[in-house]
Amino acid sequence: MTAEHGPDSIDSPAIASSPWVWLVDDDQELQEMLAPYLEQQGARVTCLSCAEDCQELLQCQQPDLLVLDVMLPGLDGLSLLRRLRDQAIGVPVLMLTAKGDPVDRIIGLEQGADDYLAKPFLPRELNARIRSVLRRQSKQSTVGTSPETASDDRVCFGDCLLDRRRRRLFRRGQDLGISSSEFDLLDVLVQNPQRPLSRDRLIELTRGPLSEIDPRSMDVQVSRLRKLIERDPRRPIHLQTVWGYGYVFAPEGSG
Repeated sequence: MTAEHGPDSIDSPAIASSPWVWLVDDDQELQEMLAPYLEQQGARVTCLSCAEDCQELLQCQQPDLLVLDVMLPGLDGLSLLRRLRDQAIGVPVLMLTAKGDPVDRIIGLEQGADDYLAKPFLPRELNARIRSVLRRQSKQSTVGTSPETASDDRVCFGDCLLDRRRRRLFRRGQDLGISSSEFDLLDVLVQNPQRPLSRDRLIELTRGPLSEIDPRSMDVQVSRLRKLIERDPRRPIHLQTVWGYGYVFAPEGSG
């Protein structure tokens, strides 16, 4: 079951002042509260009550962002997220999790979620999180870049190609369907080759200086990136750990 809100036109650009948001949650009261609020903030909102409807609709249309509840009837939100990433569908996803359940948050990040928000929450916070994810997706990160790499739209390393202009990652010609948050992290690392970056610095460069993200979330994001780009994620040659500090990108696998 779907419910469409906002303007009739569906030809919204990838990043727009009126982003198209799909709210996937079986709580009708929550839908009725959030949809009008997000519309007042300039979004177009489509409400769906189950993951199966969302998956079917994604075959012919794609929103600017999914707000996806973990607990759904039938196919749960984490399973849907895993399917989307396996199918190289890179639409940004903001997960809604149960309060005080860090396991769902960690699994969501591992599966490629771009952000998470614990219930209950204020509509204003959800809107801020949505805008933050869309901003990260829409702009090329130039903070902390070196002059030699800032203008390079395509970066090759190992058997991978990072297309910075289109925000896509390929390995042996296959589009890996990288999420927005994963792209931002890899982009920052790629633009700072052989330069160790702390977890706190990586959060600042990818999420902003006022972000309250747990620094250990970087470990989860790096772990997922390694599964995408490393031949053996257990013995990484490109995304190397700087013990007790953070991570460093080695283009040719030299540390």
